[in-house]
Amino acid sequence: MALVVMKFGGSSVADTDKIKIVAKRIIAKKKDGNKVVVVVSAPGDTTDDLLTMADKITSNPPAREMDMLLATGEMISIALLSMAIDAMGEKVISMTGPQAGIFADAVHTRARIKKINPQKIKKQISKNNIVVVAGFQALNPKGDITTLGRGGSDLTAVALAATLKADSCEIYSDVDGIYTTDPRVVKDARKISYICYDEMLEMAGSGAQVLQSRSVEIAKKFGVEIHSRSTFNENQGTIITSEEKIRRDKMETPLISGITFDKDNVKFTIIDLPDIPGLAAKIFGRVAKIGINIDVIIQSAVVNKKIDISFTASRQDMKRTRLEIDRISSELKAASVVCDDHIAKISVIGIGMKSNPGVAAQMFEILHRKGVNIEVISTSEIKISCIIDEYDVLKAVEALHKGFGLSKEN
Repeated sequence: MALVVMKFGGSSVADTDKIKIVAKRIIAKKKDGNKVVVVVSAPGDTTDDLLTMADKITSNPPAREMDMLLATGEMISIALLSMAIDAMGEKVISMTGPQAGIFADAVHTRARIKKINPQKIKKQISKNNIVVVAGFQALNPKGDITTLGRGGSDLTAVALAATLKADSCEIYSDVDGIYTTDPRVVKDARKISYICYDEMLEMAGSGAQVLQSRSVEIAKKFGVEIHSRSTFNENQGTIITSEEKIRRDKMETPLISGITFDKDNVKFTIIDLPDIPGLAAKIFGRVAKIGINIDVIIQSAVVNKKIDISFTASRQDMKRTRLEIDRISSELKAASVVCDDHIAKISVIGIGMKSNPGVAAQMFEILHRKGVNIEVISTSEIKISCIIDEYDVLKAVEALHKGFGLSKEN
């Protein structure tokens, strides 16, 4: 019997009718002769609703209490889904993250999984039970419940698949795979059959909201092949696997696999900093200590022994970042701090860049023809990203998607 880990996102369990559809799909998987472990997210917009409620009470809630609050969403899902499976005549048991043996570090709201003790899950599997696990949550060293950050249920599923040595890991959502760009923005976006871990990692980290980037890291590390597919149809989705496997199946890999965009960015610029050794280490060391992830960084040339430093961070971290940067700039006697929250990051991604020069020039030319101004540029081996005005995102995405020949007709 094969062991399958099935993960269902919030849109898949948004109401009781959808929960029943999911229950039927899980039971069908078991009746096909599989052992099944299920991971679920909170229903629909529950997490956002809880965040809104907290914000109405305080703008600075204790991180521990935020975890206590946010973890309740997944508990709703596991209980209701287990009830639905039981009502359909199958043996089932639900487990919270801690009950499932998932242990994380002490960082609240963005914890990292340290280990998984799968004995309780294995015991229930041996009893022929379907095991339904709450995603997104774990137990920290203090014995408190903690959460794994946005999209943390993906991480739970892949980590469990790796620990249990599952035969497959299927991630279900309301879309039937990974597309060349968001199909809600570009109607002729094409579904990708296979994509390698590195490309998926870059796409997930650049705005594609199909998989959490940390889950892809774990998948790559432990060789967990992921099948991203729709809850509501039987269509083949997208397989996320190794580059070596894709190259075995294809003579040539495409130049560009996808175009992503991310409006969840804020750009900070610290103006007229003294040009002294260790400056960047001091600034970004302080920012790291408060748990802020920095994306793009750019430093200006030295003028009169002064420099400007710009960087981007997540919009949700804007308040905390601004407070810390204001303190740093005051200590360093910088002239001022400018915050721009009307920006977006747009990226072209593809392993074909490794062996094909000229992608950056082509990207810049396409944006130039559309009148899109580029503020900041960053690159990696398989990705080129530009910071642009958020109001230019849609026309930029459409132009790049067409310019790189990613439509269905191609």
